[in-house]
Amino acid sequence: MRCSLLAHLLLAAMLTACGGSRAHEGETTHVSGKRIEEVLAAHNDSLMALPGVVGTAIGRCDGAPCIRVFVRDSAAARATRLAERLEGYVVRVEVSGMFHAR
Repeated sequence: MRCSLLAHLLLAAMLTACGGSRAHEGETTHVSGKRIEEVLAAHNDSLMALPGVVGTAIGRCDGAPCIRVFVRDSAAARATRLAERLEGYVVRVEVSGMFHAR
């Protein structure tokens, strides 16, 4: 059931990846009709459920808002197969290691 839900979610993300437009630096972006904060909030639980994912954030990629997905190691980065875009926003996977409270 979980794999099926994840597969459907990733398929939906890939189908919506073609829509939208890029904003110039400093502009508010509504690529899919939703703000990036809304898109991340809607998908955060499913992203965090992926093996090796330790965090998510909103960042900037090539001057435009993007969704950053942090993984614990390079093996997890290779295993995490995400669409390049989520509801039109660029998704970047980055190796960060585990997060620890200080």
